[in-house]
Amino acid sequence: MPPSPTFTTQPWKETYSEIIDVRSPAEFASDCIPGAINLPVLNNSERAEVGTIYKQSPFLARKRGAALVANNLSHHLIDHFESKDKNYHPLVYCWRGGQRSNSMALVLSQVGWQVTVLEGGYKTYRAYVREQLAQLPAQLNYTILCGLTGTGKTHILQQLSQRPNQQVLDLEALANHRGSLLGEEWTNQPISQPTQKQFESLLLQQLQSFNPSLSVWVESESNKIGQVHLPPSLWQKMKQASCTEIQLPLEARVQFLLAAYPHLVDNPEILKAKLQLLKPRYGKEKINQWEQLINSGLWSSFVKDLLQFHYDPSYTQSIERDFAKVERTLNLEELSDRAIEKLLDLLTQ
Repeated sequence: MPPSPTFTTQPWKETYSEIIDVRSPAEFASDCIPGAINLPVLNNSERAEVGTIYKQSPFLARKRGAALVANNLSHHLIDHFESKDKNYHPLVYCWRGGQRSNSMALVLSQVGWQVTVLEGGYKTYRAYVREQLAQLPAQLNYTILCGLTGTGKTHILQQLSQRPNQQVLDLEALANHRGSLLGEEWTNQPISQPTQKQFESLLLQQLQSFNPSLSVWVESESNKIGQVHLPPSLWQKMKQASCTEIQLPLEARVQFLLAAYPHLVDNPEILKAKLQLLKPRYGKEKINQWEQLINSGLWSSFVKDLLQFHYDPSYTQSIERDFAKVERTLNLEELSDRAIEKLLDLLTQ
């Protein structure tokens, strides 16, 4: 006799062959359990269609939905599940543990696989994320790495994370943003940030990987990185942490930034459009000065002036406001590999 599906409200305590999100692609794109794959039983348009019919007749909606689900499940059985062996044990979930996840679970269990359904669906997982992010950040100890824009904080922390027993929380990597007006990540084009829910899922996954007995290094970010916000519990803990400040000469900072942001040099019109956002703060004349430097290809002069006029004063204000416990200052003359290695030796002492 085929096994019946089992149900759980704590899937993070078990191990599964796969985690299957059967929601529509649009729902899946907004957030999912880390590591989940999307095998929708209703695609975006089908879900909208069934929802529209439901407002007129729940019975007709269920009938139409059943036909669509059966058709999609057939394709998944052929395209995805055909290669699975008899020991395959997936976790299946939908929005709230209703008909969509139970439909897939019933079919898979009839094949003979042991299937677990997340009771309450994604909503159960999301409640777990919120609960954990309210508690877990306070259980860890942090050390803040601060320094003016262009001191290579992110690069230094990335190198530090490669050393034994060093834990680094790279918030900019999780947020796909470098945390400033010009900090949008690029490859050949802008990379979109995760949704707030996706960011929180990734953040929780990272926090849960840390050893509570070791300190966690984190950069002196704002509580908002691009369009995503840090959980209040983490932000409050960061503001209470001790800080190590990196100091680097202005010219070295300029050269580092030019190397780190080549996409802005290659796309001056996009850069100028972003600078327009500063017009209410600095006025038309200052924006025109920066645009003239850009148009003339005087990149070092532009970056230097932008640092001295905008970034450095803003940084000083934020440090005095949010990260006042600077307990150590380390001076660098350059950001060469050798200089960074020496710095890492000091940081890990």
